[in-house]
Amino acid sequence: MNNMGERYCALALGIVFLVLGFAGFIPGLVTIPAANAPNDLYSASPGIYGTGFGHVFGLFATNILHDLVHLAVGIVGIGAYIDSRSARLFNRSFAVAYILLAVMGLFPLAKTIFGLMPIFGNNVWLNGVTGLIAGYFGFVKPTIAPETASNPNI
Repeated sequence: MNNMGERYCALALGIVFLVLGFAGFIPGLVTIPAANAPNDLYSASPGIYGTGFGHVFGLFATNILHDLVHLAVGIVGIGAYIDSRSARLFNRSFAVAYILLAVMGLFPLAKTIFGLMPIFGNNVWLNGVTGLIAGYFGFVKPTIAPETASNPNI
């Protein structure tokens, strides 16, 4: 029963990112920045980067590709809830990827991922915090092996 934390972490991250992904497709939940606003890469990038560009909940810069990635991460996280091994793998992978994204987002020249998705502003702390949480459950928190969990005398 003690190894449920890693599964709940994968499930919670999956739900959060699924909600963010769906929210990016709902016009009422996405704020379009004013032209020439700070970090306005939208007007400078009419291609894929500018498609669906806005701020989900007025906070997190996104575009259509970013929304699709959030949906995929959410689905994988929810699917990883099925067992401890898949949850641990998801949490570890998520931690490495999202902490890397948070660090990249701190550098002015890396406001996007290869000009495709925004990773600046509030995305930095969201990626960092969720990456650290996933890292805790993927790498730090000890898990109990299934055979030990079923027999406390071992």
